[in-house]
Amino acid sequence: MDIIFATNNPHKQEEAQAILGPSFQVHTPAALGLPGDLPETCDTLRGNSIQKACAVWNCFQQDCFADDTGLEIDALGGAPGVHTARYAGVDKDPAANRRRVLAELAGLPFEKRTARFRCVVSLIEDGALTVFEGTCEGHIALQESEGVQGFGYDSIFVPIGLDVTLAEISIEEKNALSHRGKAMRMLQCHLQQRHG
Repeated sequence: MDIIFATNNPHKQEEAQAILGPSFQVHTPAALGLPGDLPETCDTLRGNSIQKACAVWNCFQQDCFADDTGLEIDALGGAPGVHTARYAGVDKDPAANRRRVLAELAGLPFEKRTARFRCVVSLIEDGALTVFEGTCEGHIALQESEGVQGFGYDSIFVPIGLDVTLAEISIEEKNALSHRGKAMRMLQCHLQQRHG
């Protein structure tokens, strides 16, 4: 089954394809001729996820899904939250985002750096909307790891139960416990029940 993932992030596409498996062919809007960023003007992850899925559905009238993901840090009142991708500025610089988080948490002990990743996936299938949500609880590391896996904030996020960051584990391990992995497995179960 062909399905469009409303992202132009190749890392996200790779993760989604790995979770959905060979029964599904995941395409991006850019590969289908719609370059550039999709709209994200809502003040919630759910709103942005639905907004992006609707934009792709309206353009292609094909089954599609979108995600919006936020890092919520308790000591920062839930920030960066909906502003996760642009926390250090509009240019979406992941390294600058990580530096800002680490600077804002400087001096705070590890046990007080509780945080979670939240991912909301919105599926539009034959015009009908279904929403899935996954979370991954953890802590912000005291410093950035040298792990080379993952992207975004992975090199500063230590999931509960691990003593390494998401950037230091394989994509298979990450997909098994991550926020996006959980939401995408819900999506996969739903799609397989519908399309066998």
